[in-house]
Amino acid sequence: MRGKDDEYDYLFKVVLIGDSGVGKSNLLSRFTRNEFNLESKSTIGVEFATRSIQVDNKTVKAQIWDTAGQERYRAITSAYYRGAVGALLVYDIAKSLTYESAERWLRELREHAAAGIAVMLVGNKSDLRHLRAVPTERARSFAGTARPRPARLAGAAPELPVPAEENGLSFLETSALDSTNVETAFHSILSEIYHTVSQRQMSGQPEPEFGPSSAIEPIRVLPTQQEGRQGPCCHI
Repeated sequence: MRGKDDEYDYLFKVVLIGDSGVGKSNLLSRFTRNEFNLESKSTIGVEFATRSIQVDNKTVKAQIWDTAGQERYRAITSAYYRGAVGALLVYDIAKSLTYESAERWLRELREHAAAGIAVMLVGNKSDLRHLRAVPTERARSFAGTARPRPARLAGAAPELPVPAEENGLSFLETSALDSTNVETAFHSILSEIYHTVSQRQMSGQPEPEFGPSSAIEPIRVLPTQQEGRQGPCCHI
């Protein structure tokens, strides 16, 4: 018999990517267990955790993978892009080098992940605003997230066309320390994935690698911290 934790309508695999030390592990623990560890160590290999949310009266279970950011583990973690339908690309707003690495991480993601994967650029550690090294608008521009337009005054000159999106990513700044926007980030990307999948189902479009008919790759390497209720990956 399936337990309550196993009752879901959709299972989506989401990966956290970005340089070591940007706070990926604490984003994962804050969302899945509402915990934060100031003394958390760099992830070795890959860890994962799960949590279910409701989207349009459907139960969506997220299987979230925390991939190590160190260079020596990149060959290992690249295999875990397979089966992912969403990704949070995380940088530290107080460390410009982690932001400058975002383009490389995005390129690697698109090389290994399925076409159509939902990606959100996340500027973590927004609580360190006094140490900010990456301006919000610079990251927003890289993501390609349009800014809200001010109201146009009567008689004003016509508005210029909106520039084409640079990378087509959604964007949000978060703080795993004080929980700012953590729920919003995960709920947003899971909702985006769900609506993409449900629209394809309703239109009768054949599913590519992305959608409920695709399988998440079986786990071949154990995570460093196992949860008692976790098992092998399932079909979405």
